[in-house]
Amino acid sequence: MTTAAHLHDAAADADAPYALSHLDSLESEAVHIFREVAGEFEKPVILFSGGKDSIVMLHLALKAFAPAPVPFALLHVDTGHNFPEVIDYRDRTVARHNLRLHVASVQEYIDAGKLRERPDGTRNPLQTVPLTEAIQQHAFDAVFGGGRRDEEKARAKERVFSLRDEFSQWDPRRQRPELWQLYNGRHAPGEHVRVFPLSNWTELDVWQYIAREGIELPEIYFAHEREVFRRGGMWLTAGAWGGPKETEQVETRTIRYRTVGDMSCTGAVDSDATTLDAVIAEIAVSRLTERGATRADDKLSEAAMEDRKREGYF
Repeated sequence: MTTAAHLHDAAADADAPYALSHLDSLESEAVHIFREVAGEFEKPVILFSGGKDSIVMLHLALKAFAPAPVPFALLHVDTGHNFPEVIDYRDRTVARHNLRLHVASVQEYIDAGKLRERPDGTRNPLQTVPLTEAIQQHAFDAVFGGGRRDEEKARAKERVFSLRDEFSQWDPRRQRPELWQLYNGRHAPGEHVRVFPLSNWTELDVWQYIAREGIELPEIYFAHEREVFRRGGMWLTAGAWGGPKETEQVETRTIRYRTVGDMSCTGAVDSDATTLDAVIAEIAVSRLTERGATRADDKLSEAAMEDRKREGYF
């Protein structure tokens, strides 16, 4: 039965201002950025590694242009030391959505003598040259990356639209203001813009969005048993890249990965989180970002990430 109280509540609800939820607001901003790039640039590309941030970024791109196909190709810089589960996921995703994938291979550059293996075995710092040459070769003028400001202090300096010069180098002094979500994509011939639709997201936001949208992830993001060894305070996966050494003991532990990169520099964390809810609860109480806790390449120096970004890395 309708009462005066019910009518009053309904009227109050109708008068209440409409507000997007936190995740809806982030999603709306990212969709706007994808559409803005489609309108401003001639040949954008999405960096896609099969990691959680690039997976969410692709999901947002699919939403931005549905029911039409995504009007951008994908680009993956393959170090040759990637986790097999992640490469399998990448290939399944490309096939499922009928996407175009360009692969820039670090191994091919090593075989051709253009790059040299590092003594520590990690290839993550070697990605810069294949990345920048792929951008130049295909004349990409906008390159989407999944970087977030909460990950690392150098990434916190980035704008959503981040200009790169003709050598793909980043100069923090050339950052442009982005008031009222107005993005400046102007660039000279040979220059390009790196675009970060997830700039304002946090790791927790990403996981909550994955849960809400029911997005499939590679299984290594959830707790599983794996052979690992300890180096530099992190659990690394044994592999042909150069680990473990004779003094490093391999153990079978229940672990998961918070971030995914080169096997030689991506550490695992002890975890029993086998579900999305358990992962979200784990992240909610963490006091370290995923890169700060599990990426050896960021610990090479105090300014390791910023130095690589200046050279053309993401």
